[in-house]
Amino acid sequence: MNRKRLLISDAFKTKKPRLEPFGFQENGKSSAFQDETLDTKSALQYLVSLFPRKLFNDTLPPIILKHQLYSLTKDRTLVDRQVSELKDKGEILIFQMGFDPESFAIVFTEDYKAKALAAESGQQTFGTVQKFFDTVLKSCSDLSFNKEKMLKEFLFRDHEITQLVKSGVLTVRDAGSWWLAIPNSGRFAKYLIQGRKAVLGMIKKTKYNEVLRRDLEGRKMTSQVKLGIHYHIHDLIGAELVDCIPTTTGTLLRVADG
Repeated sequence: MNRKRLLISDAFKTKKPRLEPFGFQENGKSSAFQDETLDTKSALQYLVSLFPRKLFNDTLPPIILKHQLYSLTKDRTLVDRQVSELKDKGEILIFQMGFDPESFAIVFTEDYKAKALAAESGQQTFGTVQKFFDTVLKSCSDLSFNKEKMLKEFLFRDHEITQLVKSGVLTVRDAGSWWLAIPNSGRFAKYLIQGRKAVLGMIKKTKYNEVLRRDLEGRKMTSQVKLGIHYHIHDLIGAELVDCIPTTTGTLLRVADG
């Protein structure tokens, strides 16, 4: 079988050569993640496996940042298209992250529903959240909703919208509109920002602002890196905060100019 035609899911089963977590083999050559056959769903599942569920007592659905997918392929257009297809099929939900207007989170729909409903179990808001999932999310994949649409199209009442905000399923965007939100995700956003700053700071402290990935992974992490070094490496690469430079000794991470 031609190695370049391997799908991501097949690549994970391959023992030799070992694939690096962010798309490069140990010898610096592009792995199957970099190929045009990128399977975005499999890439998402891989990134989900890096999410530290125990850190949040398994109360949060695994959250992936859309730009993390860009760390696994050079073809961003392909990623965008496949993400859009998964969203249209109802397999994933996309959220605008409040800490950065350019950052979007991706969560598998079933994971999102399961965690949100579990959090509302026994609460007065449970029925309203279930109604929201059965009506709004079943037929609409928008990132935000205005009051007119909620009242007239989806037949929610004012007090039900208030309950959705209270449950964390919606968060205020501006007067009369709300973002679709991930309940109890504030701690995740805090850990992401502080971890990103900490890992980037480690690289900046090195000579020439660069470090081999394997060396960075081998370092003892500070308490600020709660989401795990692999998760943060995908974040830094996808957000173009560091450049990936293949070398004969492995992939070099260098702080991006500007």
